[in-house]
Amino acid sequence: MKMQRKRILAIILALVTAVSMSACSTEEPTGEEGMEAGSSIGFSVSTLNNPFFVTLVDGAKAAAAENNVEIIVLDAGDDAAKQASDVEDLISKNIGVLIINPVDSDAAAPAVNDAIAAGIKVVAVDRIVNGVDVDSSIASDNMAGAKMATEYLVELVGKGSKVAELQGVPGASATIDRGAGFHEIADVDLDVVASQTANFNRAEGLNVMENILQASGDIKGVFAHNDEMALGAVEAASASNKDIKIIGFDATDDAIAAVKEGKLAATVAQQPDKMGMTAVETAVKLMAGEMVEKSIPVEVKLIKE
Repeated sequence: MKMQRKRILAIILALVTAVSMSACSTEEPTGEEGMEAGSSIGFSVSTLNNPFFVTLVDGAKAAAAENNVEIIVLDAGDDAAKQASDVEDLISKNIGVLIINPVDSDAAAPAVNDAIAAGIKVVAVDRIVNGVDVDSSIASDNMAGAKMATEYLVELVGKGSKVAELQGVPGASATIDRGAGFHEIADVDLDVVASQTANFNRAEGLNVMENILQASGDIKGVFAHNDEMALGAVEAASASNKDIKIIGFDATDDAIAAVKEGKLAATVAQQPDKMGMTAVETAVKLMAGEMVEKSIPVEVKLIKE
């Protein structure tokens, strides 16, 4: 009798264990950290060593939180090779949408094509990806902003005056478009004596401007492709006791403060937080299977003294 009871208990215990194991086996995680595959957004940003792109990412994170969606942000550190590696890493995480802010609009193309081949939707923000048909591109009208800035520079320094251009990262679409807008006006109304890259960096802007002043100390104005370089140029001009009208692009907090103080002549205002938010909102629509606009422009305006 005791033996029979022991056998019955053993059978019951075995059945309970089997049911328990079966229940556990139906709860396998899917995707990164238990997220469903394709439900998260990957964001490859060119650099976070620049206030503009920090604000861009902050806007994206705010929109992700509002839409209850996971976002994975990777900083390329202005290194095109690292960005390609970052994108491949995001692809391996089974993201649903890739948001990319390219370091180099040409160099980003192969990795972005890999994402598309993997069935991932792609949104380009602030800069385009050359030669790739992405699902949507969100950016300010860089050419229009540069033309607006250069027209104001002509007003400040007068036609025919000597000016310099501080260019952004070579190959970046913002560099290309802002340069094109500047030269459309400057090549007609101004004397451009120097056009050199300072890679969107304040310290490089200072160094490059110092070199330009040594070679052409009589320049009257400068158009910088972003505020960081413009603020570096302001430091160089101040150290040389030169009254030079300098205009930047991005309307960062530091630049707006410099305009109010009369140190910077003007800056072109973008809305990086709005661009980041719009990029995520567009990504959410794509994951839901909705149609989105191929090109979404964000308005710019001139902030001046």
